[in-house]
Amino acid sequence: MATLQVLNSAVQMPCWSCSVSHVESTLFCPHCSRIQPPPGVDFFSALGLTPHLQLDLAALEKEFHRLSRQLHPDRYARATNNEKEWSLADTALINDAYRTLKDPLRRTEYLLKLMGEETSNAERKDKKNLSRVPADLLEEAFDLNMQLEEMRAARKANAQDVELQSQLEEAKKKFTTMLSDVDRDLRVEWTRWDEGDELVRKVAQKAMVAQLDRRRYLSNLVRDVNEVLGA
Repeated sequence: MATLQVLNSAVQMPCWSCSVSHVESTLFCPHCSRIQPPPGVDFFSALGLTPHLQLDLAALEKEFHRLSRQLHPDRYARATNNEKEWSLADTALINDAYRTLKDPLRRTEYLLKLMGEETSNAERKDKKNLSRVPADLLEEAFDLNMQLEEMRAARKANAQDVELQSQLEEAKKKFTTMLSDVDRDLRVEWTRWDEGDELVRKVAQKAMVAQLDRRRYLSNLVRDVNEVLGA
């Protein structure tokens, strides 16, 4: 299991301009305020955050805009070529960090990846149990796919099947409710991870991977119903 990469953010390095040592993850020297080379850190450290799944989004946005103003290329119009390049690279870093961390699902997947968890089928392509389809959904998914095929055939023949459409709409409601249940369960695991010790966090991580699998599968089912119903 990989350790959280933010540990590297505690490495000390000298400022290229004033030579005073500072934490490697710092975008600006705390002594002379000059921009520093792009740090090889995770998105949390880039925005000065401790890795957590429950974030203060208003504070996150405020910090992002503060750094964006400091890194804006116009501020470096008369700077050295290195500083110009660093401002562009650092801007790209915090943009990626903000887009990822402001979205709760992307934030969850990102932190799990930092912890060495595999969160998608693509990452598990060379391993067994590739699909990780939730066992309790297999029968319902099979029935739904049969109904979808029937509806596609009816639409192709310009026929209407009111009963089948009603069944699909009910299935969509059911799977949408299941999605809400998964989101509720994820929030519980966020709290466990944020507040737990190492053992609790490992258990929470495994639970979140399973919940993300379930959410991804349910989202695909809802998407397929929407496509057939023209929603």
